[in-house]
Amino acid sequence: MSSTVRLSRAKVSFIIFGALFCGSAVMLGAFGAHALKSIFTASQLSTFEVGIRYQMYHGLALLVLPSLSTYLPNTWIQKAGICFVLGCLLFSGSLYALVATGITWFGPITPLGGLFFIIGWIMLILGAVMRNRMEK
Repeated sequence: MSSTVRLSRAKVSFIIFGALFCGSAVMLGAFGAHALKSIFTASQLSTFEVGIRYQMYHGLALLVLPSLSTYLPNTWIQKAGICFVLGCLLFSGSLYALVATGITWFGPITPLGGLFFIIGWIMLILGAVMRNRMEK
């Protein structure tokens, strides 16, 4: 007999976003390796691949977050997850848009996405510190 664990809406959302980000990173990577190779310069492809790489990393992080809630306070998990989602949209999305359109004003959006990634990781650190303090 199997028992199912009830997941909060935030945890389900992180799983969905994580799977979407990872799956689309694979598709974009394949598309970039095959279809875009003849269209974009080496520099553009490199920029595109950075977006894919960070999207994959943070998609995987989103998939792991629900299991971390066993060890860390949920509020910190939720804050980290929101930061990872925003980071993927802003960081990777701006790189894709920059490469696809050549419109340079997408460039300044990229560091904002990176900042969200960093804040998300800091949220996990703070969650671990808070958990450690609660146990003392």
